Amino acid sequence: MGDAVIGVFVRAGLVPSTYMLTTTGRKTGRPLTHPATVVQHEGRQWLVAPYGAVSWVHNARAAGRVGLARRGDRRSYAVREISAAEAGPVLKRYVAIATPTRPYFSADKDAPVEDFVAEADRHPVFELLPIDQHGSAVDDGR
Repeated sequence: MGDAVIGVFVRAGLVPSTYMLTTTGRKTGRPLTHPATVVQHEGRQWLVAPYGAVSWVHNARAAGRVGLARRGDRRSYAVREISAAEAGPVLKRYVAIATPTRPYFSADKDAPVEDFVAEADRHPVFELLPIDQHGSAVDDGR
C-alpha cells in the first residue's frame, strides 16, 4: 500500500531524487516496481538498498540490470555491486538525502565515512551504468 501511494508522487516527479525502480523477478520473470532513491556522488549514479538484501536486490543481482522511471522518462541501466570501501562514501551521501531511512543505519549522518564502510555489508550499493540503444552498458572509461 505504501509503495502504491508514494509511487503516485514519484511518477509525477514530486519526490526529490526518487524514481520507480523496476526489476525482473528472478523466479517469476515478471516486472516488479518499487520507489528507490538514486544518489548522485562524484559524477556517478548509485542505487542503495537501505533495508538490506530485499527482493529487488536479489533481482538486480540475478539480472544485472534495472529500469528507472520518473515523470514519464524511462531508462535502463546495467548494475555493478560495489565493495564496502567504495560504498562507504555513497552510503554517507545517501543518509544525508534519504532522511526517512536513517533509522536503518547505525552510523549517524555526521559520522565519518569509516562508520559507513563498517556497515556497508548490510546495505548493498550498486553503480548504475546507462545502457545504450543497442542494449550494452555505456563505458565511460572507468
